[in-house]
Amino acid sequence: MLLSGGLDSATTLAIARSEGFACHCLSLDYGQRHGSELEAAQRVAAALGASEQRTIKLDLTAFGGSALTDENIAVPTAPSAGIPVTYVPARNTIMLSLSLAWAEVLGCRDIFIGANAVDYSGYPDCRPEYLEAFEKMANLATKSAVEGNAIRIRAPLVALSKAEIIRRGIELGVDYRLTVSCYQAGEDGSACGTCDSCRLRRQGFISAKIADPTRYQPETNS
Repeated sequence: MLLSGGLDSATTLAIARSEGFACHCLSLDYGQRHGSELEAAQRVAAALGASEQRTIKLDLTAFGGSALTDENIAVPTAPSAGIPVTYVPARNTIMLSLSLAWAEVLGCRDIFIGANAVDYSGYPDCRPEYLEAFEKMANLATKSAVEGNAIRIRAPLVALSKAEIIRRGIELGVDYRLTVSCYQAGEDGSACGTCDSCRLRRQGFISAKIADPTRYQPETNS
């Protein structure tokens, strides 16, 4: 289970647990702008009864190319056309590859990811066709699959709106106060309220008609 500490991955973990899975959660410290989401991942894993949570350090700032891994690229505060600069090159491919390696060691046949292709920021590695292609690759590339234990990439949120995701999480008892979705959160986990992720999250709670529990930084707390 890939667990970032954000709203989507927390909901995905709750869904997996509701289906009876013992969840081994993998988080990545890849050089993102803050560590608040990694702390949130630990809280979420504990609250939702994960069997294990590990954080791997993999410094993608060595490549940069994203507002999340290059301090010289500003996080946008307004919607933009095309794929936004918050896209991290090959991030989901890297993360899924690492989760695939751990899954094979553990003997797991299901890998969960909180990818969403409806209410998302335009990232190409969140699309169903990408996830299907990765699953096909995984079943060609691993010893376990070749020996008959096929791997499934599970993305239960891929076709849901943000409001639907939030309603599903509430049904399953997710405490969204524990999560951090903001691209540039403060050290205390408070959200900026202006980045793409914050806007999508806030609108999701509004559309779901559920009170937003997010802690916003004072200047955006309105």
